[in-house]
Amino acid sequence: MIYTVTFNPAIDYVMHTDSLRAGQVNRSHAEEVYYGGKGINVSAVLHELGVPSIALGFIAGFTGDAIERGVHEMGVQTDFIRLPAGISRINVKIKTGDETELNGQGPEIGEGSVAELFEKLSGLVPGDTLVLAGSIPKSLPSDIYENILARLPHKDIMTVVDAEGQLLLNVLKYRPFLIKPNDIELAAVLSAVLKTDADIAAAAGKLQEMGARNVLVSMAERGALLLCEDGTLHRCGVCRGTVKNSVGAGDSMLAGFIAGCAEGDFAHALRLGTACGGATAFSDSLAKRADIFALLGQLPT
Repeated sequence: MIYTVTFNPAIDYVMHTDSLRAGQVNRSHAEEVYYGGKGINVSAVLHELGVPSIALGFIAGFTGDAIERGVHEMGVQTDFIRLPAGISRINVKIKTGDETELNGQGPEIGEGSVAELFEKLSGLVPGDTLVLAGSIPKSLPSDIYENILARLPHKDIMTVVDAEGQLLLNVLKYRPFLIKPNDIELAAVLSAVLKTDADIAAAAGKLQEMGARNVLVSMAERGALLLCEDGTLHRCGVCRGTVKNSVGAGDSMLAGFIAGCAEGDFAHALRLGTACGGATAFSDSLAKRADIFALLGQLPT
């Protein structure tokens, strides 16, 4: 089974308006509501690919109820931990051509609730996959990713980490199966200038030397690069389409790659991940199955 962890799930409330004037009443002409967070996004796209997963994380209050209900309606099984106080966050996104965001903080996550998450993760068995994605809420210890992975090395569990900066560097010693920085994050974490594919491959190799087994680097309009554990390098271009939305594209790529890995072909996994990322980027929400496979047909084998 694949388990995804979203520490701070959210309701994204998207408002469309012609203009935004500070200090005045502004009215929208359309609204949408999405339920997500990076791990939940991964689970939702896995569902589109016919791959089951269980979404873990923390929810609170009436907004937490809405998130759990909304994720179930997306076809994703959940095993959220309910917090005793607070409310799950609402992120307000105002689209006027440009996008203005006001993201909520989220509820306090206490030690008892963290212990409950550890208890759930202790039930993972050999062959399971664990996906840790995104930033850490202020109420959690900064080494929470490390604490989770430190409890797993005695098990044959495939760990996937999508994180930035020190949060990423600190987990490499636990030899995660896959990490997925983008090229900007990769440059920042190594304090390097990365201009060419060779630069990016060399930087990915440095993260391998630090412990990562496979490194998937997304590069926006330049496509993606995968450096495998055995030293094989795969490169994939981008799909053709009009970009409407960047939110969740990286999570979608990760979901596609994980699903493709189950077929034992990393080159195919990279293409499927690229198609999933494109299907999200070219739509107003997360990738849908029909769009994914239409885009997959654009990518040479």
